Amino acid sequence: MDRIDAMTVFVTAIDEGSLAGAARRLRRSPTAISRAIASLEEHVGAELLHRTTRSIRLSEMGEVYAASCRRILLELEEADLLAGGERAAPRGRLTLTAPPISGEEILRPILDEFLDAYPLVTAQLMLVDRSVSLVEEGVDIALRVAQLPDSSMMATRVGDGVRRVIVASPSYLVQHPPIMSPGDIVGHQIISLTHFGLDSWSFGPSGPSVSPRTVHFNPRLVVNTVRAAVASAARGGGLTRVYSYHVAQEVKEGRLQVVLADAEPAIQPVHLLTPAGRSAVPKVRAFIDFSAPRLRAAFNRMALDAVTL
Repeated sequence: MDRIDAMTVFVTAIDEGSLAGAARRLRRSPTAISRAIASLEEHVGAELLHRTTRSIRLSEMGEVYAASCRRILLELEEADLLAGGERAAPRGRLTLTAPPISGEEILRPILDEFLDAYPLVTAQLMLVDRSVSLVEEGVDIALRVAQLPDSSMMATRVGDGVRRVIVASPSYLVQHPPIMSPGDIVGHQIISLTHFGLDSWSFGPSGPSVSPRTVHFNPRLVVNTVRAAVASAARGGGLTRVYSYHVAQEVKEGRLQVVLADAEPAIQPVHLLTPAGRSAVPKVRAFIDFSAPRLRAAFNRMALDAVTL
């Protein structure tokens, strides 16, 4: 058994979600794919995949082994590409992740332009509202809107003006008590996001204090997407809290209004993150060089729009 080839088959099957998908992508027969994974399972002495007629699911051991396989395959790819030096043309599959709204509306058009410019590169864009483990999930580049913790990741700053805002429709605000300070939101209908402050929101410090203020509440509605929260707020369902670029158009058109702008925490930076070592791989380096100025321009425009909120 060629173990590296078997690892490639194993990881491809996970990415495609089925053995048939792996067979199509690798241009092999389903029997060859099954045989490679069975040989890998025999080698490690454990079942890596739970198989059904339509899908596959990682076993507990499979999850651990898959993360190791990804690291090994990435390191081999880096070694091959770096050996080619600067003459190596960007090629291969580029995997990216981003939050749904910024990924769909800002990053995706730039990725489309990049693919037009680099025909030897293919791409997978994962739009998810969670922090993806880049190494374990085989991701080359992540777009992150947040203060970054210390880590071994390589970070390229592409924005500075993103901030959180609380919004509600003008009709809702007219019909409910005024909101003069963070504590006032307790008496209001709250539309919360599962990943963005489910039952509490933090605000910047007040007066001489240097500690943030946290206000707890019982949400009237809980949703798991920004679009749903914004739509419910725009129709008068209550207050919701999102990033400024999520609602710039609605505020500009008068469908939503910002409250407590002066109490919000500091603005959030935007970065492109890539695992240490990956930034030197031609396809990764090319995308960072291509996208960074375009992302800065987009987020700078939104920062200027946010001033008017």
